[in-house]
Amino acid sequence: MDLTLTSPKSPTLEAALTRFHHAAIRHEPATSGTYRDVPGSVNPILRRALADRGIGQLYSHQAEAFEAIEQGQNVVVVTPTASGKTLCYNLPVLNLLLADPGARAMYLFPTKALAEDQLHELQTAIDEMGSEIRAFTYDGDTPQDARKAIRQRANIVLTNPDMLHAGILPHHTRWAKLFENLRYVVVDELHYYRGVYGSHLANLLRRLKRVCEFYGSKPIFICCSATIANPRELAEALTELPFRIVDSNGAPRGEKFFVFYNPPVVNRQLGIRRSYIGEARRLALEFIEHHLQTLVFANNRLATELLVTYLKDAVERGPLPKDAVRGYRGGYLPRERREIERKLRDGEIRAVVATNALELGIDIGSLDAVVMAGYPGTIASTWQRAGRAGRRQSASAAVLVASSAPLDQYIVEHPDYFFGRSPEHAYINPDNLEILLAHLKCAAFELPIQDGEKFGAHDTAQMCQFLEEAGFLHHSAGAWHWTSDSYPADATSLRSVSSDNFLVVDITGDPEVIAEVWFTTALTTLHEKAIYLHEARQYHVERFDYKERKAYVRRVNCDYYTDAIDYTQVKTLEQFEGEPLGGARKCHGDVRVNRQIVGFKKIKFYTGENVGAGNLSMPEQEMHSTAFWLHFPADFMARFADLTPTERQSGLVGLGNALRTVAALLLMCDPRDLGVAFSEEPNLYLYDCYPGGVGQSAPLYRMADRLVKLTADLLAACECESGCPSCVGPVGEIGERGKEAALRIAREML
Repeated sequence: MDLTLTSPKSPTLEAALTRFHHAAIRHEPATSGTYRDVPGSVNPILRRALADRGIGQLYSHQAEAFEAIEQGQNVVVVTPTASGKTLCYNLPVLNLLLADPGARAMYLFPTKALAEDQLHELQTAIDEMGSEIRAFTYDGDTPQDARKAIRQRANIVLTNPDMLHAGILPHHTRWAKLFENLRYVVVDELHYYRGVYGSHLANLLRRLKRVCEFYGSKPIFICCSATIANPRELAEALTELPFRIVDSNGAPRGEKFFVFYNPPVVNRQLGIRRSYIGEARRLALEFIEHHLQTLVFANNRLATELLVTYLKDAVERGPLPKDAVRGYRGGYLPRERREIERKLRDGEIRAVVATNALELGIDIGSLDAVVMAGYPGTIASTWQRAGRAGRRQSASAAVLVASSAPLDQYIVEHPDYFFGRSPEHAYINPDNLEILLAHLKCAAFELPIQDGEKFGAHDTAQMCQFLEEAGFLHHSAGAWHWTSDSYPADATSLRSVSSDNFLVVDITGDPEVIAEVWFTTALTTLHEKAIYLHEARQYHVERFDYKERKAYVRRVNCDYYTDAIDYTQVKTLEQFEGEPLGGARKCHGDVRVNRQIVGFKKIKFYTGENVGAGNLSMPEQEMHSTAFWLHFPADFMARFADLTPTERQSGLVGLGNALRTVAALLLMCDPRDLGVAFSEEPNLYLYDCYPGGVGQSAPLYRMADRLVKLTADLLAACECESGCPSCVGPVGEIGERGKEAALRIAREML
């Protein structure tokens, strides 16, 4: 494939790319933009401020969005990263506020960092206009003494769903001026609200609209999204309002090279490839050594810290200082993250290794290359990450380094699937009973629920009666009133099973908090005897205080890291439906999931070899969810009389691994959103990894035939002899005949 760059400015990028082997390279030439005049209804002050910034014309999608919003339509803008989506909402909002200084707008961003970043851009525009418009962020970091002034004076409030949920709506009487005059609600990064988080946001917006109605306002919604297949459907599901879609991108685009790199096979019999972490390190160094500013994405905390360690070691041996490479992920303290963002923009840092924390549109300047260590799980996320390299005119490269995981292998071996179709659908289930009830409690706390009022698809009166019996509500004078002493918003976390985070306290010298870790992640990374990695430094966990939600760590220097071992048990609570499937049976229903961390492995840096293990006794976590499962009766399993019971069990384990891969493709979800487990019946479960489920089990039940057929095709097409990480899992885990058994069981069901 020809790798000659049409841009004479990037010989270094060309030199770096010509070293790539085992790669499929897609070249996207630069495109010029489509422009339109600034609409006549734009205020002259705003028009002058745009001209001062060199904006004499708008991109076509910016003009289209402005006109639709002016006509009172709810709009969803869907264009690539760095296409000027921010102006699609800032322009109509600022134009309105210049005409009506008493009007209000609310901006919702998924993270505090993004809100801070957007405030900076907005404030610059306001200052250039010399206007009295007041914009403020309102989140957990806002000082108490500033909050009252913001409530009274802010024309634009930039916040996040968590703060709207727990800090604004429950205290709406203090925000009366905002809600009486609320004209626009902006929801940025719409594609981010899928699954459990999206289901929460839909209920949060039901509560927001309810409070607005009480104060007599009816705001217009402006949503922005990266490319997903169903943006209008998602916007309408989240807001329960009709939307106009604006998706013809008018922004120019610099030349881009998209590289799909599959590490070479080192053991064909076992299907083992060279380590994707090691290859991502090698390719990132290739870019860094060619003086290209590089962003490396990893899919989890451990991979991030390993890559930071390996890259720091490598650059230290060369001409660059060790601080030229930094890590960036959730858990780093806000001050540390702001410093890294600033140094990236200023060019002081040459490479950053990040989790999805840098996937969203925080301004980190113009980078030359992105390396993705592993497929992010969705096509939308992959494009979002790739879009962080290159801005409108400069040439850039994005490299996806495939791991041995089946989904990575499917994507990298079928580039047409990735490039040749619209990306995935975002699914939400706002009427998940657990989520709905939690928000109904919050709604009742905010305003009494009137008889006949609708809140979601279920019978509101019946739910209120249930809450009355539980001691939360009381019915009088045609309405349900909140009577409990509790504060319902505190009991509901929008993002996770538990709202409790763990603090990591370094006790090497004077005790110092160095990080904050999600509850679920803490159990696997902060258990006693774990090696906790932070910015390529190793810390030994001395004490894990589950009750106080703290882990005490001491700085050490060791050549290994730890990986937790968990045990999961699933039990059927209620079967909703079930029917035969080729001698087996497919089912769908409610399940109870019990998970416990039972031990850990010590793994050597660089070589990946196992150098020890330990047992743990951690608190067991219990969750109720929904699942799709396959039941294999005794007469069905008797058809495989030539296989030993162990080989049959291995076949089911391998089949479960492959089914989860194909299910993630069919549902277009992240494989980590689906758990796989077995029981002695034997049943093979694919369950939602969220309490109450987020609507993934029912579609799997409906397309079970297709799921099993595609899984059989995947197993048959894999070139390994006895199983490998790309199909059923490594031979060491599933045995010599595991792949054969899995394929036979799948074909028997067909």
